[in-house]
Amino acid sequence: MASLTTFAAAVGAGVTAVRRRGGPPASLPTRDLALVSVAVFRASRLMTEASVTSPLRAPFTRYAGPSDPGEVAEEVRAPDGGHRHAVGELVSCPYCIGTWLATGLGFGLVLAPAWTRLAASILTIQAGADVLQKLYSDLQAR
Repeated sequence: MASLTTFAAAVGAGVTAVRRRGGPPASLPTRDLALVSVAVFRASRLMTEASVTSPLRAPFTRYAGPSDPGEVAEEVRAPDGGHRHAVGELVSCPYCIGTWLATGLGFGLVLAPAWTRLAASILTIQAGADVLQKLYSDLQAR
């Protein structure tokens, strides 16, 4: 329940900030939506699956084994519920954290578009590099 309350409070703060700036735009450019979509994909994988961010998830998850290159499989530490369980689910599920990231970047496009595009561009570049690494690795294995 605390995680839902936190999310609702963050959305409320975002809505308030957008209203103070005159309200939301009628639409967002398609290129921004595409950029942020790839960025949310990459950031959610980085936050929930990457081996380098595993220490940040460790209080809430338990190592379950290797996964895709540079990624690990983890299980929620507190499967019986409670706040620790909710956070464990959030930090180990790319779909779950993706909602939070998409919300934050969506508000970012309205409130700080240049900085949001820069952050999203960096994550999108990394996603493209990941695809190239995978293709290269697959070609080398042949």
